[in-house]
Amino acid sequence: MKLHLDRQGSRFLLTAPFRRKVADGQTRPEQVAPIPSTFAQLLARADRPGVRAFFLSMTALSGALLLALYSSAAAELGQLIPASTSALAALAIAGWVAVTLVPTLARRTPLRWIGYKTEYKISREGWIYFGGLMLVALAALNTGNNLLFLILASLIALILMSGILSSISLSGIEMRLVLPEHIFAGQPVRAQVELENQKLTLPSFSLRVEAAQAKDAPISAILDKPVYFPYLPRQERVQQIVPMKFPRRGVYHQDAFRIVTRFPFGFLQKARRLDLKTEALVYPSVDPTTEYRDVLPVLQGALESVVKGRGQDLYGLRDYVHTDSARLVHWKATARSGSLMVREFTREEDSRVLLVLDPHAAAPENSAVNAPSTAINDRFERAVALCANIAWHFYQSNAMLQFRSVAFDTSLAPAERNIFNILRHLALVQPLPLDPEQKLIAELAASPELFKIIVTSQPRGFFPHAVWSSSFIVFLEEEER
Repeated sequence: MKLHLDRQGSRFLLTAPFRRKVADGQTRPEQVAPIPSTFAQLLARADRPGVRAFFLSMTALSGALLLALYSSAAAELGQLIPASTSALAALAIAGWVAVTLVPTLARRTPLRWIGYKTEYKISREGWIYFGGLMLVALAALNTGNNLLFLILASLIALILMSGILSSISLSGIEMRLVLPEHIFAGQPVRAQVELENQKLTLPSFSLRVEAAQAKDAPISAILDKPVYFPYLPRQERVQQIVPMKFPRRGVYHQDAFRIVTRFPFGFLQKARRLDLKTEALVYPSVDPTTEYRDVLPVLQGALESVVKGRGQDLYGLRDYVHTDSARLVHWKATARSGSLMVREFTREEDSRVLLVLDPHAAAPENSAVNAPSTAINDRFERAVALCANIAWHFYQSNAMLQFRSVAFDTSLAPAERNIFNILRHLALVQPLPLDPEQKLIAELAASPELFKIIVTSQPRGFFPHAVWSSSFIVFLEEEER
């Protein structure tokens, strides 16, 4: 069995080797092509013109070296003409290689490692090690003991080996961050961090992925905890599932990440910066709020049409007719009246709702100098959260829903089609100053055919009678303090 991750990163697929039928009716496993060797992969990925130019330049330089050696030997023997001729031929060959072949090889040489932004930091263990190295160096210089010089050379070699191995471990690593398609504020989600080792021969060890932030930038909210990869095989991908939680709605940005390693000895922490711009759109929370719990019973009563039909609430009693089912007989009323009586129930008509968010907010009265913006934002966030709760309620009941706000409108359709467009707008909407022309209110008054639910943070008495007659208005006034 093999575990594969699809391109969207939204589900895991468990697949088995494909089996095919043969002439005798039995099934046999499909033959899998053998994995090519490292040499075959190198040969397949090799740049043939570049390899040809390399070997041609090496052959020409070898000939130039032989001519130079012959020129030196001929000059010592006193043969000036052959010596000068061979020396000029060697210079001509070297010049031809420098003019024609070296630029070709330089253009074909990958120099990606030059662009790597590598950061260095000495660990606490590294400072202790360097302190011991300095003591050994002072002792070796003072005594002149050869054994101390050998120990000093070994200690320095360990530092060089640590730097080389850590550079190899960081090279050839690519990263990908896969976020869920829908993210709600305050709800935990599971993201996926994937590292790919593109090196042909060597694995990588002890890698840690963390967010990279500039000194003047706020702390990142996408990847707030490091992700550790103990081992990354060559030419393979390794994934780690990371739990995340976003406290507020909106767009979260992450411009860069860092891959950090302390391999192999932990004396030096080396980090490589990856410019991987990532955005996360976070919807408002749809967890029931206090305002939603208070509004929901009144809202359901406003939507319910009490007429005869199929429902759950009792509408009335009437005399029995031969087409009625025996299960509808009300036996207590039958016993009191002496004739068969049956029950009739209310019918809840299909909900056709226009949900409106009024983003205009007025500053509260008698507030301090710096308090108005805070109070406005608080009331507006409560309005957005309530609007998201109501939209999610109609989505769960599969109602016909239309949404309207300033510069945004959806058509009347089943809520399952509009819900994520509505939540996307609610994730990005910001409060607006009061509109003296009241264009949104005029549009609502001109369409009385749909039942409207208006969520606003403006004061009472602001809406005209034409809107009141066909609307259910939710006012989010300033909380008493």
